[in-house]
Amino acid sequence: MKHTAFLALAGALALTACGDAADETTTDPNADLTVNDTANDAMTPPAGQVAMPSSPQEFVDMAAASDMFEVESARLAQEMGSAQAVKDFAAMMIEDHTASSESLKSAAAGAEPALTVAPELTADQQAQLDDLRQAGDRFDAVYAQQQVAAHEKALALLQGYAGSGGPEALTSFASETATVVEGHLDHARGLSAN
Repeated sequence: MKHTAFLALAGALALTACGDAADETTTDPNADLTVNDTANDAMTPPAGQVAMPSSPQEFVDMAAASDMFEVESARLAQEMGSAQAVKDFAAMMIEDHTASSESLKSAAAGAEPALTVAPELTADQQAQLDDLRQAGDRFDAVYAQQQVAAHEKALALLQGYAGSGGPEALTSFASETATVVEGHLDHARGLSAN
């Protein structure tokens, strides 16, 4: 019975995520990144909650965007961060999320039918990168805060999808990657405490 209630809740959240699909795609010329513009922010779940993907392709899109955000924000941290701990964390983010992107590509190719990995930042992720670029002396604190929030969302997405009954290649990816992201989250919380 609890499993049915969870599935009903997940289904309701997935329906709200339908508005999160790429309704309009633009390119930021300064970052050379593709950005999804969310047309209906009213359908975005409240802070702290993650809308579960309604399809395997949507999971792939969400996971790819998460990895892309981590790599791009880490590049900024290596360039603009002041604390060595922030720069070291950023180096780990680039290495681990680049590896995660490669694992996601393999998992997506192993799904039946095979899925496409074409990472696109969401409008919110692009706004966060813009905030980082403008953070000035507060860069380290803003980066640490964003990393905690991004890893909480990524962990919820991965753990939720791991038990979703989706294609085994993707649920295995989600389960394995959740362990790494959980470690990142603990590390990010340590950064934000400093």
